[in-house]
Amino acid sequence: MFYHLLYPLHEFFFGFNVFKYISFRAVGASITALIISFLIGPMIIRTLQSRQIGEVIRKNGPEAHQKKQGTPTMGGIIVLVAIILPTLFWAKLDDRYIMIILSCTLFMGLIGFIDDYLKVIKKYPKGLIARYKLLGQIIAGTFVALSIYYFPENTNVRTTTSIPFVANGLIDLGIFYIPLIILVIVGSSNAVNLTDGLDGLATGLVAIATLVFGAIAYATGRFDFSEYLNIMYLPGTGELFVFCLAMVGACIGFLWFNANPAIVFMGDTGSLALGAALGTLAVLLKKEFLLVIIGGVFVIESISVMVQVFYFRYTRKKYGSGQKFFKMAPIHHHFELSGWHENQVVVRFWIIGVLLALLSLTTFKIQ
Repeated sequence: MFYHLLYPLHEFFFGFNVFKYISFRAVGASITALIISFLIGPMIIRTLQSRQIGEVIRKNGPEAHQKKQGTPTMGGIIVLVAIILPTLFWAKLDDRYIMIILSCTLFMGLIGFIDDYLKVIKKYPKGLIARYKLLGQIIAGTFVALSIYYFPENTNVRTTTSIPFVANGLIDLGIFYIPLIILVIVGSSNAVNLTDGLDGLATGLVAIATLVFGAIAYATGRFDFSEYLNIMYLPGTGELFVFCLAMVGACIGFLWFNANPAIVFMGDTGSLALGAALGTLAVLLKKEFLLVIIGGVFVIESISVMVQVFYFRYTRKKYGSGQKFFKMAPIHHHFELSGWHENQVVVRFWIIGVLLALLSLTTFKIQ
C-alpha cells in the first residue's frame, strides 16, 4: 500500500524514492510486525484469558506439561495479524506472488482457527476431524498448484523445480508438479503443527527457516544475484522478501509471549498457517527439495511420529502388544522424557535449525 501511495510522490520529493527499494520496505514490514505483535499481543491474551480459552493438555503427555493446563491458546491470531497487515502495508499489492501466499496463509489460519474453536470452545476432544483438516490443506495446496500451473508468472519455468547440490540442477516435472506442490504444502503445514509442542520451539524454528527463504527470495528476484549464485532467476519474487521479513518479525514478536514459560500458545491457528506459508515460499521460489534441509527439524519431527506409529503397529501385529520406538513422539518429547529440560530441547533444536539453515545456503556455491 505504501509503495502505491507514496512512491509516485518521488516526482515531487526525492525522499520518497526509498519506497522503490525492496530492502527498505522489507525492514519496514519486519519492524511493523514487531510493533503490531507488542501492541495487540497483551490485548488478545487478556481477551483469551477472560473468555477462558485455554489449552487442554492431553493426559498421556509429559507430566511436566500438566501445569500448562489452561494457558491461553489461539494466539496464532497475533501472528496472522502481524504478518498480514505489514505485508499489505509494505509490499506491492499487485504482485501475484504476494497475493498467492497471503491467500494460502490466511486460508490455513482459518482452518486452524476452526480446529481450535471446536477443540477449546466447543470442547470437541479432537477438534476438527482429521480428514476435514487434511481436506483444507489439500485445497490450499491445490489453489497454489493451479495458480502456478495455469497462470504462471514465468511460463518457461512453470513446472520446473531446483535440485540442490547439482550444477544447473533443474528438473521439469510436467503435470506431476501439481501433486508435488500439494504434497509440500500439506507436509509442511502438518510438520510445523507437530513441532508446536514446546514453548517457543516452532516459533523460533519458523523464524530461522523464513529468514533463509527471505534471503533466497531477494537473490532469486535479482538477475545479478541469481546469476552469480547460479540459481533460477524469477522476476517478481523479490517481493516475497517483504513477506518473509514480516513473518520473521511476527514470529519474534510472538516469541516474546511464547518463550518459556509461555503465557500464550499459538494453537493450530498459527501452526497450520505458518507451516503452509513455509511450504508456499518453497514452491514459489522453486526450492521444494531444499525445504527438506531448511526445515530439517520439522522433517525429523514428522518422521519420528511416522516411525513411532509404524513400529507400534508392527510390534502389535508380530508380538501381540504394541511397543514404542521412542519414549514419546514427536521426538522433542522423547528428549524431555530422557531428562532434558524443556529449554534445553528448544535451544538445542534451534541450534540444529541454524546449522541446517547455513548448510542450505552453502548449496548455492557447491552446485
